[in-house]
Amino acid sequence: MRTLNVELKDRSYSIHIGSGLLSHSKLLTERFKQRRAAVITNETIAQLYLERLVTALGEQGVETVRIIIPDGEAYKNSHTLNAIFDGLIENRCERGTPIIALGGGVVGDIAGFAAAVYQRGVPFFQVPTTLLAQVDSSVGGKTAINHPFGKNMIGAFYQPRAVIADTDTLETLPQRELAAGLAEVIKYGLIRDYAFLNWIEANAERLIGRDPEALAYAIELSCRTKADVVELDEREHGLRAHLNFGHTFGHAIEAGTGYGTWLHGEAVAAGMVLAAQLSQRMGYLSTTDVARISALLTRVGLPIDAPDLGAARYLELMAHDKKVEGGRLQLILLEKLGTAFVTEAPGAALHGVLEQLTVHA
Repeated sequence: MRTLNVELKDRSYSIHIGSGLLSHSKLLTERFKQRRAAVITNETIAQLYLERLVTALGEQGVETVRIIIPDGEAYKNSHTLNAIFDGLIENRCERGTPIIALGGGVVGDIAGFAAAVYQRGVPFFQVPTTLLAQVDSSVGGKTAINHPFGKNMIGAFYQPRAVIADTDTLETLPQRELAAGLAEVIKYGLIRDYAFLNWIEANAERLIGRDPEALAYAIELSCRTKADVVELDEREHGLRAHLNFGHTFGHAIEAGTGYGTWLHGEAVAAGMVLAAQLSQRMGYLSTTDVARISALLTRVGLPIDAPDLGAARYLELMAHDKKVEGGRLQLILLEKLGTAFVTEAPGAALHGVLEQLTVHA
């Protein structure tokens, strides 16, 4: 087991990464203040891992309330959130009853938001079961639900008490979901760690082939990078925005095509290519750099061609992005491979990148 710490003073917590951790429930229960917990998961993960976790918790004398939600980004909304509240209230969950998110990014985000606001905040634990959740969404305390006008528009910063990433759960992950998680892994190399980017390129086949050692290393490096950034800028006043490289375009793709049509990591991959192309138009990246990014994403099975929503529709959706300040859209671009920066969206260059989608459609 590898353990990392996220140092946030009284909100500090540990990230545990390793094989068989679902059965090591003491990693969770040692932080419980009562012998009762609510596990929130989806229909797919419930069939695979819920009983294992519930049994392990029972061995520690913990009674479990089960709340099962539909599977998919399309259900990350206020209706599902209210269904979670119904389950918590009907089962008389108290302010001290911990909520455990067992699942991928959707489960973690919506369960975390429920924990943040139920009775003004209850203890929250992340047990991520997808690669994307293990390397990104389970760490850092961002919780949210989607709105028809934009992704993650309603949410809160709410740190978990612990993150337990059992790498065995990746064995049942569909290949498409595995690739989607690798989009976030590649992002860390692009924005902050050029040496890690080189490592990913050298080990791409091991990663898509689910080599346990390669995946564990990628998860650890990704979590360490994110933890370092969150420690410096917990509430995204500056540096943490770099973690959204490709996400402004990606969120527009998800909203514009209908939530769930593109997986989050797939949309981010295509969004990173658009951001790289914009970085090139502004004179930062070379055509070789952009081709290198596209080639790596393609090698791991990710899409690099964004859908043609029309430039006007992209701009409309991006105008709802959370990084809009004073009515001006802020974008994360690359100064060079391994170094990101935030800039006000350059109008002409941005239009050019979006209009080329129609040309090549």
